Amino acid sequence: MLGPDETASETLQKGIAMSVAHDLRTERVERRGVTPPVWWLVFKREFIDLWTGGRILLLLILFSVVMSVTSALRELESQLSLIPPVEMVFLTILSGISFGLFVGLVIGADSISGERERATLEPLLLTPAKPRQIVFGKFLAALSPWPVTFLLTVPYVVVLGHGDSSVQEGLLLGALLGGLLAMAFTGFGMLMSIWAKSNRVSLFGSLVVYLVFLIPTQWPGSAQKGDLGYLIQQFNPLQASSEFLEKVLVNNRTVAEKMPYLMAAIYAAAGVLAVIFLYAAPRLRLDRDAASSRPATWGRRPATWGRLGSVLLIAGATVALVSMPVARAQAATTAPEQGLQISIDLGYKTVNAGDEVEFTTVVKNAGAEASPPLNVAMNIVKTGKGDPVDPEDWSPERTQEVDSLAPGDSIDQTWTVEAILEGDYMVYMTVIPKPSGSNATSQPVSSKGIHLTVKPFTQSNPGGVLPVAIATPVALTLIALVPRGLRRRRAKEDDSGAES
Repeated sequence: MLGPDETASETLQKGIAMSVAHDLRTERVERRGVTPPVWWLVFKREFIDLWTGGRILLLLILFSVVMSVTSALRELESQLSLIPPVEMVFLTILSGISFGLFVGLVIGADSISGERERATLEPLLLTPAKPRQIVFGKFLAALSPWPVTFLLTVPYVVVLGHGDSSVQEGLLLGALLGGLLAMAFTGFGMLMSIWAKSNRVSLFGSLVVYLVFLIPTQWPGSAQKGDLGYLIQQFNPLQASSEFLEKVLVNNRTVAEKMPYLMAAIYAAAGVLAVIFLYAAPRLRLDRDAASSRPATWGRRPATWGRLGSVLLIAGATVALVSMPVARAQAATTAPEQGLQISIDLGYKTVNAGDEVEFTTVVKNAGAEASPPLNVAMNIVKTGKGDPVDPEDWSPERTQEVDSLAPGDSIDQTWTVEAILEGDYMVYMTVIPKPSGSNATSQPVSSKGIHLTVKPFTQSNPGGVLPVAIATPVALTLIALVPRGLRRRRAKEDDSGAES
């Protein structure tokens, strides 16, 4: 029988909490001499509650609907503006990570404060289990939706990527970044849930912080330049992950080169986990105001600790200086006083956006003396109107070092440029001799230019995204109806048994 103010869901959660409490008090069955740890019992019961109670499935349906809508819109945009597949892969993975974090954040924000309001936390706290063990089990259960949301993202990436070689690398990097961010945001939701006085405050505060981190990732590129833009990129784990993923996938940068952005996600996850398990979890109490040694002061200022939680989330991010693009002048003539020459085997080429262009340069010492050590650098200039080109976005290697060349010696070097944007460009190379001292200078030598004409991406992505966009939410909805039907069936059987 239900109480006058109870719902079926609350009664089920109370029953599960009582079952967990019973297990924690009485379960001493040893399997091969090993007693199940307390956190495992909490995780198992919480996991079953989340996945059979319908909360996670409802959020996953919402996730699939959002991914389907954004993928369909992105497909339409690709048909109009001809977006290269590598950018589609980047944008789809970024959307999957951003939306997937929301699921874990909501579950984490409800994990403690929600049980306080539903009166299901008290049975757990009355058991011999330590608060840290309870929080750890709940954290693992709240983190369980993330692998599923990422798996749901894979079909969208495969369809929109159109077989591009970046799909596999993008999924690997997305799994790494998403896992770190999922731990950070799910843990932050649990911090809010432990410290908040009500479930409403916990959910609202977590949502506000999530939006604070998410909104800068939607700013236009021009708003992310300058010292302030780079500083935000370094401290905001979502923005840093977006920058890392874009530069490595789309702009051919190396992982080592963009490691400071990856470290932002690592420090965010480590910082949140350290706070929740070393500080917040041991102070878990049934009464929110009793969760500190100064209950009166602590309880009056929930907003203060909400702000503190958001600061702790980003405090671990690295403050790395972003290397500013360095102008690399390069050319194709001779410096008479040094006898250096540079030639290039390509004069012009027309490609589509996203194509790679390879060429070779030859540096020769035509002088009578050995040359100093040299640097060969690449620069790219747009010949028409438009934004200036950042060579670092067009080539994974913009400079190469050359040792001293003896008279008459030469060296070949291979270069790769990936055409990012449509338009007319001039690519030229420069040999820069190392100055003999701090009070000396040198004469750079430039090659002839390569006239690069970049046309829009001419092969639009296939419309195969619609079957995935429709089938995924429909399948999840059908799956969600299964446990609900089973619960109704059991309820009918219980009612018939009681009547008999």
